[in-house]
Amino acid sequence: MKPIRPLVANQDVVAVDQVTSVAQAARLMSDRHVGAVPVLDGERVVGIFTERDVLGRVVAAGVDPVRTPVSAVMSTDLVVADIADHHEACLRRMQQAHVRHLLVLQDGRLAGILSMRDLLALEIDERDEAIHLLNAYVHYIPADLSPVRER
Repeated sequence: MKPIRPLVANQDVVAVDQVTSVAQAARLMSDRHVGAVPVLDGERVVGIFTERDVLGRVVAAGVDPVRTPVSAVMSTDLVVADIADHHEACLRRMQQAHVRHLLVLQDGRLAGILSMRDLLALEIDERDEAIHLLNAYVHYIPADLSPVRER
């Protein structure tokens, strides 16, 4: 099990405040190629604004994205992890909550945000490493057990 700390250690977190318009947040998300942004009130995380929010609460609802602040359409039922958590626990938490983004906190403050893709890539790396080690174990022949040639 690998901790998530290295995944967020050098992350440049993109966040918005509550009064940011939906249009501004969507532009920021598009420019930075991210599917969600945390919404902050000062340093406190109060929500998350996701692509799903844009589709369901803005576009489908006919809400004006220029005049609507993200606070009016953000998700407030937050799924969070502590920076010391392991990736498997985070994956489980995300699957149970049916979300694709996980806010990572350290001492109650935002440390980063992880996507399902980030955690699945770590899972694949860990499994590839295990397969490599198992293959090395299976194909290892100790020197004293190598075939003896007859003279």
